[in-house]
Amino acid sequence: MIRVLIVEDMHMLRKALVALLELEPDIEVVAEFSSGTEILPRARELRPDVAVLDIDLPGLDGLTAAAELHTAVPECRTIVLTSLGRPGNLRRALAAHVAGFLLKDSPPDTLSGAIRAVTKGERVIDPQLALAALDDKPQPLTPREQEVLVLASEGEGSAQIAARLYLSVGTVRNYLTSVVTKLNARNRVDAIRIARESGWL
Repeated sequence: MIRVLIVEDMHMLRKALVALLELEPDIEVVAEFSSGTEILPRARELRPDVAVLDIDLPGLDGLTAAAELHTAVPECRTIVLTSLGRPGNLRRALAAHVAGFLLKDSPPDTLSGAIRAVTKGERVIDPQLALAALDDKPQPLTPREQEVLVLASEGEGSAQIAARLYLSVGTVRNYLTSVVTKLNARNRVDAIRIARESGWL
């Protein structure tokens, strides 16, 4: 019997996934909940074979949780479900040692098939997501521009960024202007959004 943990914050979708998987003779849902912060303690306690995680969870997002699970409960394979087919998310998922990466609008039997596949050591990635990743453009920011943008995304102002990176305020503003230009963004906030969606932050 394959023991599965399901974490999805949308109640109706989570209940539908549980009901779907409980129809499978070889799959048992051992726990289901809505918050990312519960993943690690419950997985340590229950030792599931597979964790099915929504990518966007309250408390701790699915990809961060997947990376932590890989370290804390290495025998548990992770499948991440997403409604956002962004190439950057697939790159982050692979870096987090995710075994499966599926779109939420996949056919219902896709998930049960993916659960069986990942328990055998296979990797299951939605073909649409894989193609989008192949077509994706390379990361255009320099390491320093990325560093400045990360601090800006954490709410730091130009003076604070300058102090932390031992730069002048003018230099920080130049980096941020360069980032906005390279990403074809309207402003700093838009640049942060674009970089996050592309998996560059």
